Amino acid sequence: MSEPRLHFVHPGDLATLTGGYRYATELLAAMAAMGRQFETHRLSDRFPFPSAANVDDANAVLTAIPDGDVVVVDGLALGALPEVAQRHASRLRLVALVHHPLALESGLRPDQITALQTSERAALAAVDAVVVTSPATAAAVAAGYDVAASRVTIIEPGTRPSTWTAPPGPAPAVVRLLCVATLTPRKGHADLLEALALDCGAGVPGRPVRSTLPPWHLTCIGSTTRDPAHAARLLARAGDLCFVDRVSFVGERPPQDLDAAYESADIFVLPSYHEGYGMVLAEALAHGLPIVSTTAGAIPRTVPSGAGILVPPGNIDALHEALALVMANAPLRRRMSDAGRAAARRLPTWEQAARAMIGLVDRIVANSPGPAVAEPARSALR
Repeated sequence: MSEPRLHFVHPGDLATLTGGYRYATELLAAMAAMGRQFETHRLSDRFPFPSAANVDDANAVLTAIPDGDVVVVDGLALGALPEVAQRHASRLRLVALVHHPLALESGLRPDQITALQTSERAALAAVDAVVVTSPATAAAVAAGYDVAASRVTIIEPGTRPSTWTAPPGPAPAVVRLLCVATLTPRKGHADLLEALALDCGAGVPGRPVRSTLPPWHLTCIGSTTRDPAHAARLLARAGDLCFVDRVSFVGERPPQDLDAAYESADIFVLPSYHEGYGMVLAEALAHGLPIVSTTAGAIPRTVPSGAGILVPPGNIDALHEALALVMANAPLRRRMSDAGRAAARRLPTWEQAARAMIGLVDRIVANSPGPAVAEPARSALR
């Protein structure tokens, strides 16, 4: 009998520039560099809301995979495929890769949340193991999806080190803010616009004018096409406010261009409502950027207290106050930058992440998955 092969099943194009797809491509590249072979299989990009034909196609993909092979299925698809997972669970070794539970996406209707919770719970019950990207997501799948801790492996994303340091000199005349996130409701761009607008009285009615921010410019990098209706609302709102010339929505940028964006910024801001890990936050740490973000999901674990100021998600007043504090205080930004770089040196690498995944696959092949795997070579950040 031939040795079981490894397969990775994903919805849409692996070259998509979001954190989940970047996790997959970086992890697979690191595994390939270590000599581990695998096959990739593309599903429709309509997940997690597939058509009946999309589900049939996914079933056909799994049907064509030989018995006994290990199949890692991205959770964006798996959570919407409970019947398919159950149909193949007895002959394939299924692994779910969960970045965050599907029902935690912002902007869903109550019926969609209930349907996704039910579907993903059933799908996760059918797999041999669940890979998550942070302890926060491990806790979420254990508490809300009845997944035993012994079936969960935490494999945090790797972070590429940065050797760039800001040149010495006076504080910039215009503070350059950077947000890297797809324009979807979960990422909180709308809150960021309203927080900045408090300084000119054009924001949410009823909130007082603050006039506490120094001159600034915000660059938002991220897809405007994954949720075009929401992106259109953001662009229209920015046009209604008092600073349209100070906000740039520049769309997606390839990874090689992100380094230049980090290096030209003064502060990184991400007012997200949930993050399963927050790869862009780790990258901002590595580039020494002070961070203003939220306490949602895994963010407090990713961003140590000395390197960022975290506020409750959706709290526009608190977000404005945090921005005002960091934007107006260059010495504070330098201290946060130093703390961020120190924290980034303790983050895992992609090689460590790949070794953790290979170790899990080898245990599954040996029919002894073992207990949950500790995070790869990471010291406490606090």
